[in-house]
Amino acid sequence: MGMSGRENKNEDGLMRVIEVGCAMIIKDGKLLAAQRNPGDTFGGFWEFPGGKKEDGETMEQCLVREVREEMGVEIRPRELFDRSDCVCPDKTIRLFFYFCDYVGGNPQCIDCQNFLWASAGDLVRLKFPEGDADVLRKLIDAKYVI
Repeated sequence: MGMSGRENKNEDGLMRVIEVGCAMIIKDGKLLAAQRNPGDTFGGFWEFPGGKKEDGETMEQCLVREVREEMGVEIRPRELFDRSDCVCPDKTIRLFFYFCDYVGGNPQCIDCQNFLWASAGDLVRLKFPEGDADVLRKLIDAKYVI
């Protein structure tokens, strides 16, 4: 699975950037959180549903597709809330956090091991990747999640 240093850079020799959409789906003051599968990178960590943007896809299209594939939920991306970069030795992961309207469907564990409509108290105790920490704090401080 490892890549050589050359494969981690684009043709200009620049570090590879992976763009990832993160859906902030809030209903009744709770945030829909997904727990990553054990074998995944950050296995067992909790996260915002979403995933990698594919070529030719807008971030909004990515979010709709990823949340449907991961949890069977239909959403409508509404507004970009925040962006952050996680710089790794072999790549930069650029996270785009979007407020998304919950349109329908009951959350299911299609490509995650668990899910939770999380309160502010839940978010503080659950283990999220470091790149999500600032956004979680902003959501709690602004009382989006209670």
